[in-house]
Amino acid sequence: MIAGPGALHRYGLLGMNRRNGDFIQKYNPRRLYPLVDNKLLTKQLAVRAGIAVPKLYAVVEIQHQVRDLLELIGDEEDFVIKPAQGSGGKGVLVVTGRARDRFRLSSGNVLTIAEVSHHVSNILSGMHSLGGKPDIAMIEYRVKFDRLFEKLSYRGVPDIRMIVFRGVPVAAMVRLPTRMSDGKANLHQGAVGVGVDLVTGTTVSGVWRDKIVDHHPDTGSPLAGTVIPHWDRLCELGARCYDLVGLGYLGCDIVLDRDLGPLVLELNARPGLNIQLADGEGLLAKLRPIEALQEVPSSPEERAALGRLLARK
Repeated sequence: MIAGPGALHRYGLLGMNRRNGDFIQKYNPRRLYPLVDNKLLTKQLAVRAGIAVPKLYAVVEIQHQVRDLLELIGDEEDFVIKPAQGSGGKGVLVVTGRARDRFRLSSGNVLTIAEVSHHVSNILSGMHSLGGKPDIAMIEYRVKFDRLFEKLSYRGVPDIRMIVFRGVPVAAMVRLPTRMSDGKANLHQGAVGVGVDLVTGTTVSGVWRDKIVDHHPDTGSPLAGTVIPHWDRLCELGARCYDLVGLGYLGCDIVLDRDLGPLVLELNARPGLNIQLADGEGLLAKLRPIEALQEVPSSPEERAALGRLLARK
């Protein structure tokens, strides 16, 4: 890893302090944070704007509703339970199958309805939420990932993290679940981040546990060389997310469902910096030219095209 201050500047790497001071504080008004910190609110905004998201089956808001969990789940064979205000993948329960009141998780473990109910109660108590505040639980459609990633991922659903600045996509990576991450696409839990060429949509280098890697640690598949289909459309989707919430420095998490196509999973007002290791390029060098523009195009299509144009230079 590049650690020296001189090297950081030379490679245009963005550090946490500069990210917070120069971009998050400057371009992300705090009054807009609830639009992304609350996943239920984000989903509602996206639906109204015509942006595809995983279907919401039910919401559990109070402890009294936990007793009716089976009724709320209905006949759904597979689904996801998540805290509306969770972060870092905490508290997410991925159910891949069921036999009456027993539920099989993506990890292979089987839980009873009593254990699932206990998990939901913990969500309501704020165990997994930002700041430990009381929360609500969302039950939603489980994404069936595109077969494009079948050999690259371990069990769970990969997603695409895109950094969008002033509505312009500037960097992207695919986050691949691993055995260590328990099938979740979260780098802090052990997922692999694989950089994506913003111009072509082709995967490049990867990072796992802050180390550069060429192959997936579980599947052994090479990480570079996969072309993500409809890449222009995905960049436009990332650009549209800026219009959705108005945050100038934004992380957009997009999944590719094998049947439904691209779905916006969630948005992040404080996206992490490991994408620089995955891409092999610093963010600062990509952000400054966009910051210097007096105006950016008004339409998401034009902003997406601008992002790809700047990436060619």
